[in-house]
Amino acid sequence: MTLKTSDFDYNLPQELIAQSPLADRESCKMLYLNKTKGQFEDKYFYNVIDYLNKDDVLVLNDTKVYPARIIAKRRTGAEVEIFLLNPFDNSNRWEALTKNAKRVKKDEILEVSSDFKIKLIEKKEANNENEIPKYIVELIYDNENVYDLLNKYGSVPLPPYISRKATEDDKQTYQTVFAKNIGSVACPTAGLHFTKELLQKIKNKGVKIAYVTLNVGLGTFMPVKVEDIENHTMHYESFSIPKETQDLIENKKGSVVAVGTTVLRCLEATYQKYGKIKACSDKTNIFIYPPYEIKSIDKLITNFHLPKSTLIMLVSAFAGKELIFRAYNHAIENNYRFFSYGDCMFIDK
Repeated sequence: MTLKTSDFDYNLPQELIAQSPLADRESCKMLYLNKTKGQFEDKYFYNVIDYLNKDDVLVLNDTKVYPARIIAKRRTGAEVEIFLLNPFDNSNRWEALTKNAKRVKKDEILEVSSDFKIKLIEKKEANNENEIPKYIVELIYDNENVYDLLNKYGSVPLPPYISRKATEDDKQTYQTVFAKNIGSVACPTAGLHFTKELLQKIKNKGVKIAYVTLNVGLGTFMPVKVEDIENHTMHYESFSIPKETQDLIENKKGSVVAVGTTVLRCLEATYQKYGKIKACSDKTNIFIYPPYEIKSIDKLITNFHLPKSTLIMLVSAFAGKELIFRAYNHAIENNYRFFSYGDCMFIDK
C-alpha cells in the first residue's frame, strides 16, 4: 500500500526552527543513525570524521547560491519584488516569480538602480496545481557580469520558514565553503556544516572528496499539495557529474557518502538511467519515497526536513520511515535545531 502525504507529518515547535546559523559551522548537533542496528546517538558535527573511513568517497554539491531576490520600483514609487529563478540561454531573459506585480503592465520597465532595470515581458500561466504562475523578465544593464550585479543589488532568498529579512551576512553564511558553480536559488544545506579545516582533516584521513553540481530550484520550497504521493510531480533541476567523480566512485574501496539530498538525487537519477554513476550533464525530476530502494550511495549526511515534504519522504526511503520518525521525535525532545540553518543527521548503513 502506498503511503500518503499525511503519513509524513509531525508536530514541530516553532522555536526549534533555526532562524540564524551558528557562528561555528562544525559545532552544530549531529544525530548519528545506524540503519542496521536501528539506533541513534547524539553527537556534534565535528565528530563526523569518526564515521568516515579511509577510501570512502565523500560527495559534495558545489553549486553556488546567487542573491535572487530583487526589489524594483515602478514610476509611481511602488515596490515590486522579483525572484529570479533561472536564465534563458544566451539572453538577458529570466524566468521569475513576482510579488505586488498585478498592476504592472506588459513591457513596463521597473527600476532597481540607475544602472539596472527589469522589464516584465510575459506572464506564464501554471500548467497544473503544482506550479506557480511565473513571469518572463528581461534584465537591462550595461557590461557588468550579471551575477556581480545581483550580488550588489539582490538579497539571498531565505526559505519562508525563516521569519527575518535576509542580511548581507547571509550571502556568506547561506553558502557552503566549497561553493563554486553559480546557479542555485537555495543552498544544499547539509554542506553548510563543513569548514575548510574540517574538510582538510577528512582528506588527511584518506577520504576521497568528490563533487557534483545540482542547481537547487524552486521545487525545494514547494509543498506537496496532494494526499496521494504518486500524483505529486517534482520540478526539474539541472545537474552535472564530472569524470573525476565518476572515476572515484567506480574505483572506490570504501563507502559512497552523500552530503545532502541534492547529491543523493543527482547520483540516484544517474544510476537509475545508466545502471552506474556516469559523467554527464542532465536534468532530473526524480521523486524518491518509500518503498523505493536507493542503490547509488551507502551513507547520507542530511539536515532535518519539513513535515510532509518530498525530502522527509526521501530520507524515509533511505533509512526506513519508522527509524526516521523515531529519530525526529528524539531530536525534538532534545531541542535540535531544524531546517536550513539547523542541525543534521549522519545516516550510516
